[in-house]
Amino acid sequence: MNQKSKARDNALAQARQLTRACSLAIRAVHRDDLEGMNTNLQEASQLANTLRDSLKHYPDLFYAGYTQDALKEFVEANVTCALIQNQALQTPEQLVVEPATYLNGLAEVIGELRRRTLDILRHGYSAEAERLLGYMDEIYSILVTMDYPDAITNGLRRQTDLARGIIEKNSWRYYL
Repeated sequence: MNQKSKARDNALAQARQLTRACSLAIRAVHRDDLEGMNTNLQEASQLANTLRDSLKHYPDLFYAGYTQDALKEFVEANVTCALIQNQALQTPEQLVVEPATYLNGLAEVIGELRRRTLDILRHGYSAEAERLLGYMDEIYSILVTMDYPDAITNGLRRQTDLARGIIEKNSWRYYL
């Protein structure tokens, strides 16, 4: 039991570090700091691997909320950075995350794309803003088809509702 307690404490610390690295990567991509983005994404990837490896003998800790939340942030950072950089979207298998964790991370990307779109539109209309708005719509279209119980999707329905609200706030774009 002592080893499991130690594994939990380490996982909590790793989850906090992972969340921080992801946040810094997203902040960097919004500032067009590609070097900072790449450095933080690389650190996040290493932290995610360490977190997964450290919990391979403790599935209950791996599937605990704090672990999956940190991995959700990992998805959000990677997908946000990829879409803003107009790169290919990583799959759950490439990011080595559970499908529900991936979908919840994807849902949070919509808020980051809205932030980026508003930053772009402050300088006037652009095709880049329209491209990102299109991604927001596509992500929502995928999320809304996931009709599974919340116990399986870890609260995806709520995340999808929040995403819809964010997209509806962007309905002004049709008047541009």
